[in-house]
Amino acid sequence: MRPMNYDTLIIGAGHNGLVAAADLAAAGQKVLVLERRAQVGGACITREIAPGYRASTCSYLVSLLSEQVIADMELARHGYRTLPRNPSSFTPSRQGGGLLLGADAVANHAQISRLSAADADAYPRFEAFLTRVAECLEPELERAAPGVLQWPDAWRSVGWWQQFRDALGAWRVRKAFARLGEEQPAALRLLLNSARSVLDEWFESEVLKATLATDGVIGAFQPPSAPGTGYVLLHHVMGNAGGARGVWAYVEGGMGAITQAMAACCRERGVDILTGVGVEAIRVENGRARGVIVDGGKRIDAARVISNATPRVTFEHLLAAEDLSAPFLDAVRHIDYASATTKINLAVSALPQFAGFPATEQAGPQHQGTIHIGDQLDLLEQAYDDAKYGRCSRTPLIEMTIPSVLDTTLAPEGHHIVQLFVQYTPYALRGSSWDIERDLLADRCLHEIDRYAPGFSQTVLHRQVLTPPDLEREFGLTGGNIFHGAMSPSQLLSFRPVPGWADYRTPVKGLYLCGSGTHPGGGVTGMPGRNAARAVLADV
Repeated sequence: MRPMNYDTLIIGAGHNGLVAAADLAAAGQKVLVLERRAQVGGACITREIAPGYRASTCSYLVSLLSEQVIADMELARHGYRTLPRNPSSFTPSRQGGGLLLGADAVANHAQISRLSAADADAYPRFEAFLTRVAECLEPELERAAPGVLQWPDAWRSVGWWQQFRDALGAWRVRKAFARLGEEQPAALRLLLNSARSVLDEWFESEVLKATLATDGVIGAFQPPSAPGTGYVLLHHVMGNAGGARGVWAYVEGGMGAITQAMAACCRERGVDILTGVGVEAIRVENGRARGVIVDGGKRIDAARVISNATPRVTFEHLLAAEDLSAPFLDAVRHIDYASATTKINLAVSALPQFAGFPATEQAGPQHQGTIHIGDQLDLLEQAYDDAKYGRCSRTPLIEMTIPSVLDTTLAPEGHHIVQLFVQYTPYALRGSSWDIERDLLADRCLHEIDRYAPGFSQTVLHRQVLTPPDLEREFGLTGGNIFHGAMSPSQLLSFRPVPGWADYRTPVKGLYLCGSGTHPGGGVTGMPGRNAARAVLADV
């Protein structure tokens, strides 16, 4: 490897690292991206799970990806194409049939009316309310969160400009909420209360509440009754995949098509991307990041470094303890990475045949959207109860998607890719191990799906099971947490990754963070990468 000198070196070619690289290169910087794996994309990739079958290995739907990022990086020109789903959601019943929800308000009203006339009338009001709150918050996702704590100089010296910017940011948030008028108390309940309590305010049907509640706990080691899960309900009306608010879409070619398009944009702008190169340490001289040491001891110099790794990997594995203060390290060590997520990717020979629908080889509306296995809130609570004692859920929460019904590039004709997002599966098991539980969990999930789609398990040809330890080992996700840290109230906005450091900078001069462990958090948004690039350019 030849000696190299760069303006900015980025650790990790996940989507946020690529966004930061593209923005910095567009500003005239010489940028290098290092990726330890052979493929760019981090957890936003497409990979073959069996000959002829390709799955979005980890992340599996797009909606939150910034429209600014899509336009500025010209992702469509580089091959990015969304496949919106309608209906977007299906909750099957064991007795047959189920609840279909999508973008058609008239169809939604008819579907929900079969459960509750009052809920059918309330549902559009609920959606409109979430939209109004989301529109208040979305601008704050596109800039650094304002600081709310003033630490002593031993922690961080804050100049007058930083204090002014924080005050301005707090004023903007207050002004945005003021636009909600008399709805402000309801908005605060949504942000701080549990998904269950929020949904109980609006609806009476258990099936509808169970369908919506999963949006509040996806990726979290929390039950629907936990405070703070109401905030994540907003995510299903954020974003504009395919040009429509709140529509979650497949990506043609799988989620890896996003990061391949981003990498193409980066290379076009002159960014160097090296794969198969792992970073052993961030090199610090006189309190400032000066580059990295890669596998084999090779040194690569750069004026500054941006880490797309989790805060724990960055601060505890890539830096020496003496490079950081004891209070800061203590805060880092208290970041919550609790995870209960397993991803199962299946290659199948036929579509699932749900009870109450005519048998068919062709995809129906019940196959297009996210299929929620579990139609009662209490079932979701019970699934969590198992996990909090260190056991895999006996009746797991399963979100099932079949992207190949819209994307024919993923599987042979007549065959399909089925993706299962499974909760709750603890990182550390009590009295067992993942070597024992991995296949038992997959069998349990297939058995649960068979209750709603008899015979489905018999169509499975190949399966890939990624448990929390697998996600950590393969993708560098600390604790298997898909968001680089829990999305709980104590780890959002000004408290992400730790209080006092929500502006992408770190105690080491010239070292920045750009991963999902920073504001605004997880999901394929690109905003942590863009905001980190802005911080770098402001400092330069």
